[in-house]
Parts: sequence; structure tokens; C-alpha cells
Amino acid sequence: MRAYDALAASYDGLMADGSYRRRAAFLARRLGKSPIPVRTVLDLACGTGTIACLLAKRGYEVVAADGSEEMLTQAAAKAEALEDNRPLFLLQSMPRLRLAQPVDAVVSTLDSLNYLTGERDLRETFRRVRRWLKPGGLFLFDVNTPYKLRRMDGQIYMDETEESVCVWRTFFSEKRQVCTYQVDLFRLRPDGAWDRSFEEHRERAWSEAFLRESLEAAGFASVRLTGDLTDRPPALNEDRWQFQAS
Repeated sequence: MRAYDALAASYDGLMADGSYRRRAAFLARRLGKSPIPVRTVLDLACGTGTIACLLAKRGYEVVAADGSEEMLTQAAAKAEALEDNRPLFLLQSMPRLRLAQPVDAVVSTLDSLNYLTGERDLRETFRRVRRWLKPGGLFLFDVNTPYKLRRMDGQIYMDETEESVCVWRTFFSEKRQVCTYQVDLFRLRPDGAWDRSFEEHRERAWSEAFLRESLEAAGFASVRLTGDLTDRPPALNEDRWQFQAS
């Protein structure tokens, strides 16, 4: 089963601590300082559309792309609650991004780019983002750091709601620089029994040097790195890096 095929329907309830409003506010502050006025925004790997909808509420015209049809189904349902200015959702993988026209800014949140485990896919994604970004526009994204992904080796995590239980087992490969999440999802059925699903997720621990080099190779002249949701330089034990490229 592909990542998020089963988890999509339960994702929002299980990830309620995702700090989406703070993240959307942080993105809006950065977008407000863009060298060009920002009206159109691409949310790359948008998941269930929470960030896309929060940015739409702030007045941005949002295009949101994701490679999971199941996650986009949840996102479209969520957007129905907006009275107007609903995001446009596209079923597209990151390395195959193609838009109708360029946008003023691109955002990607909650370690989506870590899911690109191959160098070619990461480089192609950056190239396509640059292709569909207007001159002077910002590319804002975050990644889980190598420090965090290494620290997760051999760990077990559990998230639960009244209707679902999710158990994550994590393993880090130094050779491949990849953290594998083995996910068991249990969902309560109307008859009181539980259904079990299993997925595997993989995240690549990208180094700061490789991310910078790949951004520059794609045509980004300016790259800024900070700690998560802050303007300060990242700490040595930072769990998440925030990149800004233009």
C-alpha cells in the first residue's frame, strides 16, 4: 500500500498537534516581505489541504498539488467549508509539477520534501519549482533535519483518537540516509470491530550542503536557512530547518 492510502482519512485527527495556524502565520509573514507582491501561491505536497485553506482565508489565491488522490479527497472536502476563494487542487507528484501559469510564491510544509528520497527527484522538483515561480518570487519549505531522523532510529510512537490508533515504528539507515516509518493504523468500524492497515513511509535525511547546492543548480540565487518558525539561525540540535530561496 502506498504512503497515505489508508492514513489519509484519519490524518487530520491524528495530527491535530501540527501547529498549522502558527505555520500559516509564519509563512504569511515571510510572504509579506517578498521582493514581489504575492497574490498567487502554490502549496506543494499539500496533503489534506490545511495550510492551503488557511492561506486562502488570508486572501491568497492558492493552487495546491499532491501526489495522493486520497489526501486530495480530504483536502477538497475541507475546502468546501470556505465560503469563497477555495484552493484549486491538482493531482501531481513533486518531480512532475506542471502549472497553467507561474505563481508569485511556492510553499511546502511539514517535511514533504524529505519524502523525495532520490537525488534526481529532488533536483527535478527544485528545477520545476523555479520554472513555475515568477522572477523574484519566494520558495519557502521546511525539512526534517538529519539530526532528527537519526534520533528516531528504533523508536515507537503512538497517536490515537476515539476512532483510530496509529503506531509508528522508525528505523534509520546510515548507508542510505533514509528513515523508514512502519505504520500500523487501526480504525473503529460501526459494528465495534477494528480494521487494521499497514503502510511504509520513507524520509531522506538531506544535508544542508546538498539542499543549497541543488537549489543553486536549479537557478535560485539567494538561499536562507533558519530554525523552524523563527528567523534565528538553526541550532545544532534543530529538528526542522526552514529554507527560503529566491
